[in-house]
Amino acid sequence: MQTTLSIAQMQRHLIDMSDSSDSSGVSIGSTPSMGPSITTLDSLNICVTTPDSMGPCTTTPEEFELVLRRHSLTLSDLFSIHDFLIFIARKAGEMMYSADPCVSTSSAKRNTSDLVTATDKAIEEMITLQLQAKYPQIHFLGEESFSSQKLTDRPTFICDPIDGTLNFIHGFPNIAVSLALTIEKKPVVGVVYNPFRGDLYTAIKGQGAYLTTSNGHIRRLPLRSKPAPLTSLNGCLVAMEWGSERQGPNWDLRTSMSKALMSSKASGGAMSHSIRSSGSAALDFCYVAAGQIDVFWEGGCWIWDVCAGWIILEEAGGLVASANPGDWEPQLEGRLYLAVRVAEKEGQQRVVEELWALMENKKFVFI
Repeated sequence: MQTTLSIAQMQRHLIDMSDSSDSSGVSIGSTPSMGPSITTLDSLNICVTTPDSMGPCTTTPEEFELVLRRHSLTLSDLFSIHDFLIFIARKAGEMMYSADPCVSTSSAKRNTSDLVTATDKAIEEMITLQLQAKYPQIHFLGEESFSSQKLTDRPTFICDPIDGTLNFIHGFPNIAVSLALTIEKKPVVGVVYNPFRGDLYTAIKGQGAYLTTSNGHIRRLPLRSKPAPLTSLNGCLVAMEWGSERQGPNWDLRTSMSKALMSSKASGGAMSHSIRSSGSAALDFCYVAAGQIDVFWEGGCWIWDVCAGWIILEEAGGLVASANPGDWEPQLEGRLYLAVRVAEKEGQQRVVEELWALMENKKFVFI
C-alpha cells in the first residue's frame, strides 16, 4: 500500500534522505519523525525562545501534547492544517500575482501611507471562506475584517492577505501572504509565501522551520548549518520598518534609533553594518529565521503581521524579545517585537541588551 505524506512530513523526509539513507517518512495520522540526521538545537547550545536566565527556553513535547489535547487536537491535525494553509497561501499568491495593482482600487486607513486595496479584501474573503468551510470550529482573525476583537486561548487562524500593501501598489516584489494558527495565544503553525519570488516559509511547533524555493528545493532554516556567533550590533545587518505614523514620539524614536544604529562607535552609536527596510514584517521575521538578517526591531505592527513569522523564527532557533527595553517575554498582540537570529544564547542576549541601551530609556507607546 502506498504511503501518503503531508507536505510538512515530505519536507522533513526529503531533508533526512539527503543526509541519511536510513530515514523514512510517516503516514498522516502517525507521529512524524524528524529522522536521525537532523542536528538538534540543544546540541548547538541554541535557545529557541528566551535566554535561560530570563525564563524557560521552550515548551516540552509532553507539555505541548497536553495543550493540544485541551483543544481536542493532535500533532497530525497540525500537519494537516499546515498543508491546508500552504494550499490557501498559494491560491492567494495566484490572486495577488494576477492582480494589477495599478487598477486595484486603494483607500487610506489612517493616512496615505496606510493603505488597503480591493485585492487585500478579495484575498482575505477567499481565505476566510476556505478556512470556515474546512475548519468551522476554529476562530478567525484577519487584518481587513478586524474589529477590535481580542485573541483568546481558543485555536485561532491569523491572516494577513497582503503583508506589504505599499510594495504591492508600487510593484515592488517584497510581498507576502501570512497565515498562522494560534493556540492559547501562542503561534503553533506558520506559513509565509511570497508569490513574486516563489519563496515559501513554513513551520510547525516542535518540527523545525523550512524554506521551499521556487524550484521546489527544500532547505531547513537557518540556511547556514553553523550560524556565525553574535558578538555585537557592530557586525549586524538590522531590519526596521518606518510604519505609517510620521510624527510624534514614536516617529522620533525610529529616526533617533536609525541614527544610533548607523553612527560610529566614537560618536556613541552601534556602527551596525547597515539597515534594511523590506516593507513586510512577515518577511523580515523570515529573513531573520533564515539568518539573512541578524536583528529586526519593530514597534507598531500587528499580530497578523508577525504571527506566522514568529513561529518560523522560533523553530529556526531565533529569539523574540520586546522592542521596548526590559521585556524578554513579549505578548503576541503587544505590537513590540525584537527578533534575533539563531546564535548562542549569550550572543542573542548581548545584542538585545545593546540595542535596548541605544534607546536611552525611551519607549514606544501605543494606545
